[in-house]
Amino acid sequence: MAVLQQELTLGEAADQLARALPGHRVEILQGRLTVTPPPDGSHALSLTKLGRAFDRAGLVEAGCEYVQGVGLWLPTLPADFAIPDLSVVDEDFRDAHVTKNYYAPNVFRMVVEITSSNWSDDLGPKVECYAQAGIPAYLIVDRKHDEVLLYTAPADGKYPDPQRFKRGQDVTVPESVGVRAEIPADTLLDG
Repeated sequence: MAVLQQELTLGEAADQLARALPGHRVEILQGRLTVTPPPDGSHALSLTKLGRAFDRAGLVEAGCEYVQGVGLWLPTLPADFAIPDLSVVDEDFRDAHVTKNYYAPNVFRMVVEITSSNWSDDLGPKVECYAQAGIPAYLIVDRKHDEVLLYTAPADGKYPDPQRFKRGQDVTVPESVGVRAEIPADTLLDG
């Protein structure tokens, strides 16, 4: 009996993994397939509290939306894409659809990642990918190292060193988002 094997593209492999692992986040970063398990309760609650802060700050009235789990097409390599935990996007972001569930980076004002078991991706490849995509602000709630990092104003495909926030400090949402808000680092870290 002959066995036929078909070599999959990276994108096809990502699609198969996404179907086989419901609830997991499958991404391609710098040509590398990554899989992240579903978020825990504190992770989800941090996103909820951040969304409430955006509501209080008038994000929708400023012409933006915040969305969870929307794909960001990355210009780093042809198959690259990320699915940030939360993104602040222009209200008409759906007009920037590229393919599947991925949207062009120019409609993203900020992306947020809350670290889990894949914390090294959030602190390494995603910093590089988001900077190369020109994302104005990248907020990392680094639960592994108990701090919040804020990268802003990428130039020539790189972010300058991040602002670091420890417990007891407030994280100020950057102007590029379009609203003024301060969120306690503790709230982001603890959910």
